[in-house]
Amino acid sequence: MEIASHAILISGTLFLISILATAITPRLGVPLLLIFLVVGVLAGEDGPGRIHFADYGLANLAGTAALAVILFDGGLRTPLKNFRVGLRPALSLATVGVLLTTLIVGGCAAYLFHLPLAEGLLIGAIVGSTDAAAVFSLLSTRSVRLNQRISSALEIESGTNDPMAVMLTLGLVHYLSAPYDYGLSDWVLLLTKQIGLGLALGYSGGRLLVMTINRVELSDSLYPLLTLFGGLLIYGVTASLGGSGFLAVYLAGLMLGNQALRAFASIRRFHDGIAWLAQIGMFIVLGLLATPSRIVEVALPALLTAACLIFVARPIAVAASLIPFHFPWREQVYLAWVGLRGSVPMVLATFPLLAGMQHALLFFDVAFFIVVTSLIVQGWTVAPAARLLGLQMPPVTTRVRRADIDLPGTRGYEIVSYRLSRNSALVGKKPKSLPIEDTSRIVSLTRAGKLLAYREWGALKPGDYISLLVAKSELPAIDALFHSMRGVHDAAEQRYFGEFIVQPDALLDDLVAIYGIETPPAGAGKTLAGFVISFLHNPVVGDRLRLGDLELVVRRMDGERIVELGLRLPHF
Repeated sequence: MEIASHAILISGTLFLISILATAITPRLGVPLLLIFLVVGVLAGEDGPGRIHFADYGLANLAGTAALAVILFDGGLRTPLKNFRVGLRPALSLATVGVLLTTLIVGGCAAYLFHLPLAEGLLIGAIVGSTDAAAVFSLLSTRSVRLNQRISSALEIESGTNDPMAVMLTLGLVHYLSAPYDYGLSDWVLLLTKQIGLGLALGYSGGRLLVMTINRVELSDSLYPLLTLFGGLLIYGVTASLGGSGFLAVYLAGLMLGNQALRAFASIRRFHDGIAWLAQIGMFIVLGLLATPSRIVEVALPALLTAACLIFVARPIAVAASLIPFHFPWREQVYLAWVGLRGSVPMVLATFPLLAGMQHALLFFDVAFFIVVTSLIVQGWTVAPAARLLGLQMPPVTTRVRRADIDLPGTRGYEIVSYRLSRNSALVGKKPKSLPIEDTSRIVSLTRAGKLLAYREWGALKPGDYISLLVAKSELPAIDALFHSMRGVHDAAEQRYFGEFIVQPDALLDDLVAIYGIETPPAGAGKTLAGFVISFLHNPVVGDRLRLGDLELVVRRMDGERIVELGLRLPHF
């Protein structure tokens, strides 16, 4: 009884400290996952907590389950529209990129630690993939706003590159354990089985789970639990059959998040909290496993290995993987820099320990050192790097809150709230005159901290908060309506998108004639949108195309169609 009480006390204390840290550390720019890891280390045997924890099997179980939950939540939050621009480059990064990273880091580690090449490659495989928890945490912060091509590539890569790293790690562990019985054909079979079963069971399991949620009558509070354990079941079945459970659970989450789903609002809120719980718990457990006093002995070669990963392997892997996709160089540099390592390498580092390999502790210590280095060096600089490279986008919406809502008898609605700025084009207009579809409607208006009755609304004023019930399909149009400005736009928006708005169906010949620029050979007779698309085959908001001393900037899109362009004048 006393042991249980102490365990509950310690768990509650560690989780409470970690949760409270999320309110403070973002203001300091400190990566949250680093804080969770530090909490675990301080509670461990070398810290003031003096907790001795060395159960690598339990840590592997906890880490694997947590990663499954995080990937499932990541799939739930990834819109399928991101796949238009991000799927192919992300898959290249998740396969070719991981393989190149493994080879380069593996060769470096073998040299620095005086290991056989196969053991060096095992270190490379362990740290070869970016971390889903770290990347999803990065993309959910408000301090970093990236265009859709970068964010979708990062998101999909982190959700799909774990299988490659797992297969490389398992293949090398099997080879090192029985070098004469395990060959390339065995690894190819493992690769085919992992990916094939992961795709098949993830797709079919996701469809079955959608059907179950929409057809079974349950209490509203049980649907999130049905979703969670359904996702874990998909992982378990796939992994038990020799497939990639991580790929399957991410694909299943993707299917659930992009279909009409009963109780979706409560499912999203529940999974957001569970994903945070999984991240905190996983990093605390992995921090407890670490022994800093032992890691000091390998600090110098581990630091050089981390430098090889960050400054050599990742940039080469990104550049080689993205050759067919013509990514702008600034975006390639940023993708190379934010290849964050986190829990995945540390979970993979427990595989050699469970297999009883000779240098297993060394592999774990090196992986831990590289993760900490990545979170400190890269995690601390993701926002400054975006600003330095000119990739930090200004807000493209005045939306301040968005919440799914479950309406009896229908699905697909949200409550969204906007704040009117001083130069909003809607100021002075009456709410009932706004061009809003009949299926969406204004539900409240707050002014000066007071919720106004309908008869008191009058004309809209700067600082008003307007909340609407909106069909999800109409959200882009509502966003554009409330973001419309009159007169001078925000200075940051002007710097990024340009001083003027031009219509995409205007002729390029007319524009260059106004500014005295020679018409590019590829632009004669084309509209501005057609000219942009001829160079940028999958344009996204924020894309730029130089036109003499001017720049055309994509301001707004409707699906794959450009609906608004900005004109950026020369800045001397």
